[in-house]
Amino acid sequence: MFSIYILTYNEEIDLAGCIESALLSDDVVVVDSYSRDRTLEIASRYPIRVVQHAFESHGRQRTWMLEQVPPQHEWIYILEADERMTPELFQECVQVIQSDQSVGYYVAERVMFMGTWIRHSTQYPRYQLRLLRHGKVYFDDYGHAEREVCDGATGFLQATYPHYTCSKGFERWIEKHNRYSTDEAIETVRQLSQGSVPWRSLWLGKSEVERRRALKDLSHRLPLRPLVRFLYMYLILGGWLEGRAGFTWCTLQAFYEYLILLKVWEIQQGESGHTSGHTSGST
Repeated sequence: MFSIYILTYNEEIDLAGCIESALLSDDVVVVDSYSRDRTLEIASRYPIRVVQHAFESHGRQRTWMLEQVPPQHEWIYILEADERMTPELFQECVQVIQSDQSVGYYVAERVMFMGTWIRHSTQYPRYQLRLLRHGKVYFDDYGHAEREVCDGATGFLQATYPHYTCSKGFERWIEKHNRYSTDEAIETVRQLSQGSVPWRSLWLGKSEVERRRALKDLSHRLPLRPLVRFLYMYLILGGWLEGRAGFTWCTLQAFYEYLILLKVWEIQQGESGHTSGHTSGST
């Protein structure tokens, strides 16, 4: 058996379904970032634990959770409220934790959008580290999201999980990605000034995770990023095969890239103005 931790913030729409899918485990914990809707009320209906911690960032929230909320089992599975545990995934998790070969396992998500599985333009299978041995994995921040740091080997599971992105509506999606784009812009500026493209990982990476991260580092340097991303996702990956949902998904991702570029420009203009003002004041 393993514990399941669910991260929440204003998740009244998705939470009941998420918790009910997680009750395959006898230790379910909701880690809430002081929601202002009915999230806590809904969580209180179930035989689970609930803790609260003020949100700082995705990486810090996960690391705090792992360090400060003791699980009842050695292994933990991390769920977002708009994701679901499935019986097939649960059984595979139970099987792999019997082995000492790895300290964490990556699981592929199935992005569900407008009632359609967006398989092609999401580069399926796209893996996230979800199952981990307590005390062997923590998380750092990267852009708006997080990256895992593992003290040991990792593996990949065959079973997948559904991710109901945009389940709260387009307004919530746009509001959330407007916030995300600020963090991504800061990371882009940092990459442009300090980082480089890991070309070897891009072409010869040992896993999908390594290759995808190298591709993201390359994307920071591409001209016309929003247009390139749309054409790549819609025409090359096959978003057109997913009909209206695929076109909408690819358009939203291109819009997100444009928001990032606007904020990168804004940051760079601010830095340029600060430098210029400093120089003028010293003459």
